[in-house]
Amino acid sequence: MTKNTFKFNAETEKVFKLMVHSLYENKDIFVRELISNASDACDKLRYEAVTKPELLGSDEFKITVEIDKPARLLKISDNGIGMNKESLIENLGTIAKSGTQKFMDNLTGDNKKDSQLIGQFGVGFYSAFMVADNVSVISTAAGSDKTYIWNSTGNGEFTIEDANFKATHGTAVTLHIKEGENDYLDPFRIKNIIQTYSNHVAFKIIFKEENGTEAVLNEGQAIWTKNKNEISEDEYNEFYQSIAHLGDDKPWMTLHNKAEGTLEYTNLLFIPSRKPFDLYHPDRMTRVKLYIKRILISEKMSVIPQYLRFIRGVVDSQELPLNISRETIQNNSQVQKIKTSITKRVLKDLAKKSESDRQEYIKFWANFGPVLKEGLCDGLEPRDEILEACLFQTNKDENLISLKEYKDRMKEGQKSIYYINAENRAAALASPQIEGFIARGYEIILLIDSVDDFWVNVIHEYSGIPFKSATRAGNDLEKTAEEKIEDKKEQKEETNNGSEVNDLLSFIKEVLGEKIKETKTTQRLSESAACLTVPENGMEIRLERFMIANKQLPGSSAKIFEINPHHIIIKKLNEDLKKDGLKDKVKDTILLLFDQANIVEGEPVPDIKSFTQKMNKLIEQSLAA
Repeated sequence: MTKNTFKFNAETEKVFKLMVHSLYENKDIFVRELISNASDACDKLRYEAVTKPELLGSDEFKITVEIDKPARLLKISDNGIGMNKESLIENLGTIAKSGTQKFMDNLTGDNKKDSQLIGQFGVGFYSAFMVADNVSVISTAAGSDKTYIWNSTGNGEFTIEDANFKATHGTAVTLHIKEGENDYLDPFRIKNIIQTYSNHVAFKIIFKEENGTEAVLNEGQAIWTKNKNEISEDEYNEFYQSIAHLGDDKPWMTLHNKAEGTLEYTNLLFIPSRKPFDLYHPDRMTRVKLYIKRILISEKMSVIPQYLRFIRGVVDSQELPLNISRETIQNNSQVQKIKTSITKRVLKDLAKKSESDRQEYIKFWANFGPVLKEGLCDGLEPRDEILEACLFQTNKDENLISLKEYKDRMKEGQKSIYYINAENRAAALASPQIEGFIARGYEIILLIDSVDDFWVNVIHEYSGIPFKSATRAGNDLEKTAEEKIEDKKEQKEETNNGSEVNDLLSFIKEVLGEKIKETKTTQRLSESAACLTVPENGMEIRLERFMIANKQLPGSSAKIFEINPHHIIIKKLNEDLKKDGLKDKVKDTILLLFDQANIVEGEPVPDIKSFTQKMNKLIEQSLAA
């Protein structure tokens, strides 16, 4: 008999140590997790048997629970798909590969907080080590004549050996219960846990008594096939927790619908109350299970778009063919229609929630708003519906508003939705480029999520109203502001100031040369002397910076340098330029203003040493005066 020993990686071992110290607030969930795994194994074999009926034995699918109190053993077994040696290593040898390190990075040392992290992390099978000091798994893959035994004490390694007997297909997980955890050797306690957390499981869960009698503990009916009026909130929560693997989290929203007519399917979907740890994993994997006539087809098939990947749940179709491969069904037109139908329903319900309970919706938006907005970048998705579900910050106050609310608040005669991209709210409000807009009473949308840099380049309007960036030269207030200046004297003064600085504009271009594309006066500034903008068809500064950081652009492009002809600094420079012997002083000040404009935009200062010297010189002159 061959026996091999394998090491868990360092992160996995750390998680084991946390499990051993029982950081879960509710240790009962290990029963739910093991039964959920057993149910999935039965589902997988039921699907495989559609095209390979020889894999299926004569017995009906079932999950069996046994207790051997004298030996301190709790056993949960199934007659599902089973595992071969490679599957045991893959499935039981690594903890949540996609999120382990991120989980470890978030540990605080506070047991209560870390217990919540573990629940959010979703460790499934490994929760058994909260109550067991040894876990043994005996498994036989359907269609195989080999049985393997996996064993671990949670001490950093596990073994796999060939069994000297042949078992029927399926898996048996046996826990040696620790001293002090005697409750989990009590039949009444185990039965109660199963009936509380796993009543919805579609396969019989049988408890085998010491005298050999058997009792079925669950209804054995898929919860989504029931009428909504027959399902309690607790039942919904229990089902959600069994499929979401997010600990004791409760769903923020439950969506249970049955579509009838030309397209028949049932969906039971849940939006979590907190972020899953794999939310931003590069794979962007969706977690909604696809069933056909209550037979599990896939756990990873995209029946929802990736920007809704935070959703957990099931979709069950009565129309799709069972004798079709997973690869083919992924491109099936009916699957695509179901995906479209579910997506629109989810977005519609989100928009309704945003209107009916804004404070509650804000909790959702804080968790999943940036992910939802990823859908705006995809031309195949219903962008109008996504926009209706979106919330935004503006310069008016810190309350989030919808685009519909922004539209209702637009000034009379306003023809555009103005926005600015920035790292955060403070940076957006500090931008000189929106000074003139704010001074004239325009509301500016503050786009501060990374995804905002992308979707504004592909979506150009909302409800017929164009989006316009405050950072683009072509969107200057003198071209977009609809209000008329009643004071003719002020209008004349502005016109004169613009023409009187022509010599200064020429000198600025001479001083800055290739550093800028052009220089011009602007009405967008009310407090600042100068700012940088991008050409009408140019790339936003923040997006350009992202592209450079990811080596998709060789370097930054030349910007437009705009000056405020009414600012005292610009007026003084204009005067000094006309005086003999002051050109060098004007030149130094122009360079300082340009460096200052770069700093405000988060752009690198071209020559730090020169900037420092000029700034020191200016301070010296100020002190001498």
